[in-house]
Amino acid sequence: MTEKKATDEQIMAALAKHNGIRTMAAAELKLSERGLLRRLAAMRGAGLEVRGTTYQNRNPPPTADFEFTPLPDDDIPIEQLIEQRKRKFTHKREHEEASKLIPIRIKIGGPIGLLHFGDPHVDDDGCDIEAIERHTALVNATEGLFACNVGDTTNNWTGRLARLYADQTTSAAQAWRIAEWFVNRCRWLYMIGGNHDLWSGSGDPLKWIAKQQNSLYKSSEARIALRFPNGAEVRVNARHDHSGSSIWNPAHGPMKAALMGTRDHIYVAGHKHESAYSVLKDPIQGITMHAIKVASYKVYDRYAKERGFRDNSLSPCALTVIDPSLQHDHPDMVKVFWEPEVGADYLRWLRSR
Repeated sequence: MTEKKATDEQIMAALAKHNGIRTMAAAELKLSERGLLRRLAAMRGAGLEVRGTTYQNRNPPPTADFEFTPLPDDDIPIEQLIEQRKRKFTHKREHEEASKLIPIRIKIGGPIGLLHFGDPHVDDDGCDIEAIERHTALVNATEGLFACNVGDTTNNWTGRLARLYADQTTSAAQAWRIAEWFVNRCRWLYMIGGNHDLWSGSGDPLKWIAKQQNSLYKSSEARIALRFPNGAEVRVNARHDHSGSSIWNPAHGPMKAALMGTRDHIYVAGHKHESAYSVLKDPIQGITMHAIKVASYKVYDRYAKERGFRDNSLSPCALTVIDPSLQHDHPDMVKVFWEPEVGADYLRWLRSR
């Protein structure tokens, strides 16, 4: 539209004539509505009082011949929603703060042992189930020895990987039966959820199974303070995998956590099905820090063979013996054994002294 130059007086008169309705005033003045709006803004900027609309609908719709009762809102009032979010945050904060260092009170006196099971994958055809049976029996037969699990209890194939159930003789339902058998075999100090376990989402069956055993279960990680009757404390930093890797040092992940994170006595992780061990000293506290990678009971792995991964497994597990009678900075307060039977023999001898 070719806009006609209108004076301020003409604009004011057109607005008065049409009760402030800009669309009708713009049509009379041969202006676009946007052009009229620009002129009105300029007039207000110059201090002129511009008339607003006084338009009223003089023909309201007739009253309906029925009565409608509005439906209740399908959600809780906003005030209740905000209070709910506050309570949820309070619970979340309490959980997260308590999880930073979880105290476990050891009620028996003397040395104890922790048998750290590498990734079990109990339902896989390549899993050494006989070794699992033997090592869980060892826990039950050895006073002061407790089992620990760093994750990936089953293959738990989900999504596009569910097709891999066709490559193993164990069904998904049978896998959970074997997992329950495995967890019920012995007493567990802690259990970690691995990446395979977490594929179940928030409805992780292992969490429920561990709860029936009165065992600590944490997804991905758990930092634990073992507190002994004589007042000694030994800290365990367990993760399915510590971040960081090196082609030269398989223990790089837990070593990095020890050097750049917390200062704990035992760092243990699994995930990559490899064994590794390194010993470090904390120059501040004087404690000896043990960085350990445990391999897997899944001895034969098609994926590892396809990718050309080398066999870096010393043992599917590692056994740490803790002697709380030694000073906190004594280098032999924690000893590591790759052969669990040998570690259990050492624990028995140590407890018999």
